Amino acid sequence: MARRKKGVPVHGWLVLDKPLGLTSTHALAQVKRLFDAQKAGHAGTLDPLATGILPIAFGEATKTVSYAVDGEKSYRFTVRWGVETTTDDAEGPASQSSDVRPSAAAIEAQLPKFVGEIMQVPPQFSAIKIDGDRAYDLARSGETVELEARPVLVDDLRVVEHVDADTTIFEADCGKGTYVRALARDMGRALGCYGHVIALRRTRVGPFSEEDAMTIDELRDTADADGVESLEAMLLPVEAALDSLTELSISPSDAASLCSGQPVLIRGRDAPVLSGPVYAMSKGRLIALGEIDRGAIRPTRVFNFT
Repeated sequence: MARRKKGVPVHGWLVLDKPLGLTSTHALAQVKRLFDAQKAGHAGTLDPLATGILPIAFGEATKTVSYAVDGEKSYRFTVRWGVETTTDDAEGPASQSSDVRPSAAAIEAQLPKFVGEIMQVPPQFSAIKIDGDRAYDLARSGETVELEARPVLVDDLRVVEHVDADTTIFEADCGKGTYVRALARDMGRALGCYGHVIALRRTRVGPFSEEDAMTIDELRDTADADGVESLEAMLLPVEAALDSLTELSISPSDAASLCSGQPVLIRGRDAPVLSGPVYAMSKGRLIALGEIDRGAIRPTRVFNFT
């Protein structure tokens, strides 16, 4: 006899505003408990010292996590000049220091060097795997971690405010795998003064932004006032993560075929001329992810909301 899953079936996306000091795993666990959900996962880890957008996928939305993770991310972060730390943020001890402080003009002049496709060495305290072990686990055990430079994409890097001689606030738009802590470290080195991140907030992950975000306290207050069932009204639909794909509307009969794993011809005089990845909708319901090839959509993932 199959074991009954704990919790209730919940499907959709929650845009969580993760608080300071909480790991992404613990934030996910708290939210999953609040919803009493059977299945949930998060899209893109945030450090405990970081706040901001942590998209949480429930149920069938977990099948679309990769689309959110692969999307562009935006950050607001504060750099303290004069000190480099072992963790590239305020958590670790100082490893190098300098009495030099960069001028506003010198900082602005360095920005173009960190925009576009650049080579970046991830922080020693990062989630990069080395022979199956996380780099931060090896670093915490005292092992010297040698990480290789790898290409990352920074679409934009701009100064928000020169607070004082020691402190500058930046915003960055960047692709998957970019470490803001490494940007701060490398800018400090380029400026000859060293630097580390003292505050970090993620403001966007793919299509998910601060405008849609809810805090854990807001969720808890809503559940206490209106019951756990009221929380589902705060979810975005599963297809919210798929804004980078083309939407294709199909008939109920074609939807049944896709759900059974069969390819479906795109018919009709007005049928769109498409190729590549799409997602199929029928009567407002997400049916499948698929690839269009030679006039037919071939399902790669199908959705089951029961």
